[in-house]
Amino acid sequence: QVQLVESGGGLVQPGGSLRLSCAASGISFSIYDMGWYRQAPGNQRELVAGISNSGSARYADSVKGRFTISTDNAKRTVFLQMNSLKSEDTGVYYCNVNDWFTRTDYWGQGTQVTVSS
Repeated sequence: QVQLVESGGGLVQPGGSLRLSCAASGISFSIYDMGWYRQAPGNQRELVAGISNSGSARYADSVKGRFTISTDNAKRTVFLQMNSLKSEDTGVYYCNVNDWFTRTDYWGQGTQVTVSS
């Protein structure tokens, strides 16, 4: 059973930085994408950053140049380095793993990020 555990959220002032981590376990499939989504109050969940099985990264326009997604060598942990944070980055951040063959999505429990002075 796939389990995703996020950590690293918290309260930060505008302009500050945070690094989110997501530890994945129970992955039995060999090809998968990983990513980070966020959901702000009253909004739908949206993709923030994703990294494909081949290592290609993509970002939402709103975070390009500020956020960086990466994984460890084993692709069992995915990170999101968030710099120059803005109030509009506030939300619950969810880790995602997508199995290429079945297109099944797996989600973590979410970690709260609050950007406020």
